[in-house]
Amino acid sequence: MKIKNLVSILIINYNNAKFLDRAISSCLGQTYNNLEILIFDDNSEDGSKNVLKKYNKNKKIKYFFNKKKKVNIAAIDAKNSYYNLISRCKGEFIFLLDSDDYFLKNKIFKIVKIYKTENKINFIQNLPKIFFNKNKSILKKNENNFLSFWPYLAPASCISFRKKFINKFIKSNLSLENKYSDVWLDFRLGVFSYFIDNSFFSFNENLTIYQPYGESKKYPTFSKNWFRRRLDSYKYLNQISKGKFNFKFNFDFILTNIIYKILK
Repeated sequence: MKIKNLVSILIINYNNAKFLDRAISSCLGQTYNNLEILIFDDNSEDGSKNVLKKYNKNKKIKYFFNKKKKVNIAAIDAKNSYYNLISRCKGEFIFLLDSDDYFLKNKIFKIVKIYKTENKINFIQNLPKIFFNKNKSILKKNENNFLSFWPYLAPASCISFRKKFINKFIKSNLSLENKYSDVWLDFRLGVFSYFIDNSFFSFNENLTIYQPYGESKKYPTFSKNWFRRRLDSYKYLNQISKGKFNFKFNFDFILTNIIYKILK
């Protein structure tokens, strides 16, 4: 089967000069070669611009710099950076990549093949191999706790979608863009695909190397911030679905609400 569709890989970067070259190289090394790589740097101060200048002559790569003052809320900065690139990209299929993560070399080919054979799928997440440090890593499984209301939703570097999907999402999410700032774009996309668009697919292969540095520090599991973000996630789903889901008697929601009130 010949696959010729253009793929857009969108890389966002902030002060990740030591990882940036690795992320870009993992895209250039893909077995699927009909792609463009768009990079947005959000006012880095660590030499990231010098790394990007190495790719001046590569026709597959375009990079852009944020000229505005940072918002300093990580979730909003990430969303704005990705939106900037989404407005510029030309690919039918779009892949997200945070600059401290990277792809295995056959990731794009395997996922585009699914899109080409399954027309009803508009959103695909693959599983990450998570590196916490040099001595600790895990292969994430495609599952959540059986008591959880939520399916497993992968981080941004593990997700892709059709261009038509993101246009539909942006329109639906417009009134909620600046609400619930701790509910990150990757989670919103997964929620919209799974609960609203019914176009969700989780590919059971670990095709992305992921490093959860900033997220794990701010939202350690079962901390107050972790429960607060979980409650905001319910509020977000309730609003984007226009009240379609009733959480009143949901065990996960009730327990989350009680524990957050205790920790608060």
